[in-house]
Amino acid sequence: MSLTRIAKVLNSGGKVVFLTGAGTSVSAGIPDFRSPGGMYDTLKPELLTASTNERMAMAQDPTTVVSWSLFSQNQFPYLELRRPFILGIADKKWKPTATHIFMRLCHDKGLLKHVLTQNIDGLDYQTGIPPEKVISVHGSMGQINCEGCGTEMDPIEFNQAVKTNIKDLYGVDSNAPSKSSHILCNQCQKPLVKPNTVLYGRSLPPAFFSAVEEDFPQGGGNVNWNGEDILFVVGTSLTVQPAASVPLRATASLRVLVDLNDVGGGMFDFSDNEVIDNVHQIRKSPSRDIFLQGKCDVMFVNLAAECGWLEEMASLSEMMSDASRVLVANKLKEMQDK
Repeated sequence: MSLTRIAKVLNSGGKVVFLTGAGTSVSAGIPDFRSPGGMYDTLKPELLTASTNERMAMAQDPTTVVSWSLFSQNQFPYLELRRPFILGIADKKWKPTATHIFMRLCHDKGLLKHVLTQNIDGLDYQTGIPPEKVISVHGSMGQINCEGCGTEMDPIEFNQAVKTNIKDLYGVDSNAPSKSSHILCNQCQKPLVKPNTVLYGRSLPPAFFSAVEEDFPQGGGNVNWNGEDILFVVGTSLTVQPAASVPLRATASLRVLVDLNDVGGGMFDFSDNEVIDNVHQIRKSPSRDIFLQGKCDVMFVNLAAECGWLEEMASLSEMMSDASRVLVANKLKEMQDK
């Protein structure tokens, strides 16, 4: 019933915004941050090039490893932890998922306002969605700059420096150095060069705030939410501000949470609400919030089928990850066998 309701809005021309998190890219083979097996769960400070106090801080709060307070003093933990990710992104090791392709279909059909992605993997840019519609809330691995003076470094030069200067914690690169050495900015000569991702303690890009104001203007009112627009909240823990507050701005939208867990700390209401209409009769009105509980790819493949878009999704399968491609093929066969 929920899929049918969402599909009706989409097929009637409802505009959509996606707020996405790490769960969007899991089926591409990229682990998320907070789930078991994710980056924070598997962080081993004792392996990083850091002082005793820095290791203690990371053990107490894993997000320290991607914080400005640590990076400004010590470049190595960030680069050592992210070494395989930096090099994998440069080599396009990972492909978009079915969830990314669903967003592409929304663009193709003229429905997409923006993708507000908290991911830094750049997979959204591989889908063919125009770059101006993708807002990298926490930056992207594709651009390299100095956190000190802002000077950009050529990504090829930086990636080569990562290979030769940064040790491999994971034992997969026999050519990696046994000890890390600094990568210096070509301009200021400080060891503050890194991918252009937003560290904890630094400001988000202005484009994020502009897009939120454009898509969800203050004072819009709770009107027409069940027939015009949809905010998809996909694969995000909704714990990192200010992105976590975006659903609160969507006062005039149907809000669809797609996740394994009911996140948001009670922000959403998934029950039907009793309301009184203008002739004082009690009736049931569906909540403006829908919870599609499950893996992101499974939910969006099912939604594509409900919308009648599954064959179009399958036509783009060559740009998908292997897991997503199999999922789409299996769903298509299931539909054809009915």
